[in-house]
Amino acid sequence: MAHRRRPTYAPEFRTEALKRVRSSTESVAAIARDLGITVGTLRRWIDASRPQPDVVLTDDERTELRRLRKENRELKMEREILKKATAFFAKQSE
Repeated sequence: MAHRRRPTYAPEFRTEALKRVRSSTESVAAIARDLGITVGTLRRWIDASRPQPDVVLTDDERTELRRLRKENRELKMEREILKKATAFFAKQSE
């Protein structure tokens, strides 16, 4: 099976692409399409250009953060369900 290589881009090209993302109101997808690169590539460049925090989490903190994020997702889902149920029953009572 052939192994596909990612194309390499000049640092100047990346810099200009990131400047365009930051200064434009266009979507990242539209900019990527216009530049002839994939959205994933441009998003990786954007993520890599952000300053990385100097915070190092312990294993316990990382576990707690995962638990809290999961709980947050579940609570958001429950809230959406309750919103839809409220709208449904309000419509039924009319």
